[in-house]
Amino acid sequence: MIARLLRSADFERVLRTRTRASSAHFAVHHVPERPSAPAKPVAKALEAELSTGEKPALNSSVDDSRVPALPGAVWLGAVVPKRHAKRSVTRSLLKRQIRSAVLGSEAAMADGLWVVRLRAPFDRKAFTSAASDALKCAARAELEQLLASATQRVNGR
Repeated sequence: MIARLLRSADFERVLRTRTRASSAHFAVHHVPERPSAPAKPVAKALEAELSTGEKPALNSSVDDSRVPALPGAVWLGAVVPKRHAKRSVTRSLLKRQIRSAVLGSEAAMADGLWVVRLRAPFDRKAFTSAASDALKCAARAELEQLLASATQRVNGR
């Protein structure tokens, strides 16, 4: 199962670790942990005294559904900064390619938090269109090779 990393605290925790593998344009980070649980919001209704005199029982927060109960899962985060991909079309294309490449290598990936980040821009002269098929193919090939290398290092093969 692949879930998305949503909290900035989880991104920061993963990005503080050393790079597991890197290529000309991308870097992969991994932490063999689960994402942190979101803080439970304080209900405004509980702060005020109720006219009935009874407080309702607290159930688990709906936000807890973000952290799946499955013991083995891969959580993915993609970081594509504007300084390396100026156009939103390019950033979206690269994020889609990252997710697709991870889905293709999900079976070999170890459980935990994974972050793939763009660390260098693609040459604008070689890829003139922001969403060209050439850019898509180049990014995909590089990502597949990078993820294969990263999973081998993480799994200790």
